[in-house]
Amino acid sequence: MKKLPIAIFVTSMIILCSLPLKSIAQTNHQYKIGLIDLMLLKRQKLGALTLTKEIGADGVEIDMGGLGKRPTFDNQLANDSIRNVFLTKAKELNIEMFSLAMTGYYAQSFCGREEYKKSIEDCITTMKLMNIKVAFLPLGVQCDLKKDPAVRDSVVTRLKVAGEMAKKAGVVIGIETALDATEEVKLLKEIGSDGIKIYFNFSNPLKEGRDLYEELKILGKNNICMIHCTNKDGVWLQNDPEIDMKKVKATLDKMKWSGWLVIERSRDANKPRDVKGNFGANTTFLKTVFQN
Repeated sequence: MKKLPIAIFVTSMIILCSLPLKSIAQTNHQYKIGLIDLMLLKRQKLGALTLTKEIGADGVEIDMGGLGKRPTFDNQLANDSIRNVFLTKAKELNIEMFSLAMTGYYAQSFCGREEYKKSIEDCITTMKLMNIKVAFLPLGVQCDLKKDPAVRDSVVTRLKVAGEMAKKAGVVIGIETALDATEEVKLLKEIGSDGIKIYFNFSNPLKEGRDLYEELKILGKNNICMIHCTNKDGVWLQNDPEIDMKKVKATLDKMKWSGWLVIERSRDANKPRDVKGNFGANTTFLKTVFQN
């Protein structure tokens, strides 16, 4: 094979390097769009992966299963054979399982349960087995730091423990609180662990009348691990007067944030059970804004 003359080679490299990044790697997006198996009505079901592919999202958050009064989650992914089927299917579909969700703590008390360490440990173990780097932990109604400041000491003490467990494993636990951004920054400083960050939810500041874009800037790039990029149910994101999604993107761009934008709600009130219709419309809209 003849070698290219050096001048032609250099010219070719200059042209290649001048091409937009999107022309070279179509899938290397700053923002990825994700769904949630629980909201797809397929909690820990293989069909969540197939449906995510059909809808056109980049990945799906997998729930750890029910909690109730058990010591830990009803987690089917602890079974090697079940977990391997999920991993094989995700690879086949090119769908990323980007987060594990401990949604059982929406209703159960993270700040009050004696066996909370077991549930955190089981989640982190599953994360390592599935190569997932972020877990979602809502503080829920029983550990609402705004309505019940008395639980703060317990929350902080337990999150310090959970944060060290996460940091040791090389993963992050993203928490959702009822606090505003300024108070969340204070909370993170009090916890003092790189293993705990904020899993930001657009609907929280919006329902309290706070400035969504300012909240993002106050928290800053390094404190936000993932974002629930939707509002309360009622209308699709493209029809929601409470969110200017282009302004959201401009804010995140300026912050140099990158990561998963996760669709939780924003379902059409007239068709709340139309899973494909609701999540398909919101996925298409977010991809148009954030990936074009």
